[in-house]
Amino acid sequence: MKNTAAALGLSLLAVVSCAVGAHAQSADLVLCDRVAADPADPDKPADVKGVSEIAAADISTAVRFCKQASGGTRRALYQLGRAYAANRQATEALAAWRKAADKGSTAAMVELGILYATGAGVAKDEAHARKLLERAAEAGNPRGISNLAALGGGAAATDPARARSLLAKAAETNAEAQYQLGLMLADGKGGAQDDTAARALFEKAAAQNHPAALERLGAFAEQGRGGAKDKDAAKSYYQRAADLGEEDAKKALKRLECPYVLKDKRGNLVSNLCF
Repeated sequence: MKNTAAALGLSLLAVVSCAVGAHAQSADLVLCDRVAADPADPDKPADVKGVSEIAAADISTAVRFCKQASGGTRRALYQLGRAYAANRQATEALAAWRKAADKGSTAAMVELGILYATGAGVAKDEAHARKLLERAAEAGNPRGISNLAALGGGAAATDPARARSLLAKAAETNAEAQYQLGLMLADGKGGAQDDTAARALFEKAAAQNHPAALERLGAFAEQGRGGAKDKDAAKSYYQRAADLGEEDAKKALKRLECPYVLKDKRGNLVSNLCF
């Protein structure tokens, strides 16, 4: 009887130990999600809000708990990369994102694609960037689709109609996709030209403070494309875009303020006349 009781006690202890270990691992991921989850990551649980940027006060916590949870899920690895990036540890961030991408994280593929496209911290390699973004886009990641279109490669270049289709799905929620699809509709790429639909897409992206979409919306309002012509509205859109650093919007504002120009005999601009 004593031996049986002892054996039962050991069995119960083992079960409790396993449960505690599982709970501890789960707690690490919960804390990692809380401070480092990306709102745009398709792997993010629906009940996790996520943060667009990791708060400075949470960086060390994010690194600690995401690192402890990184052996379990690709989401934790991706979030660990975000934490390292926020802590200016570019080499560590790159390594974490590579591991996450190898495990199928489309969010990590997008981050790597952007790094290779811009040459930030790695040798610039647009071909590799395109492959990464194509993988993410094929898996339905909205940022993968929109960044691929912005890169001007893959489906956007070789199959504009398919690019439209991919962007249409992403444009349901993604401002960059709304902007890119708006450009395609405005230019008639991959299908019929539709200024009204393009303007509506620019309005959606502008509502999310997308600088380039605000500039395009200003141009459409100024020219009366896809809707009413409204110079005051155009100036307001240009101003919002300019405040966000959009250079074309700054030029448009200058042109509205100084509509007349002086040119020399050769037709070269001498100066603007402002009234």
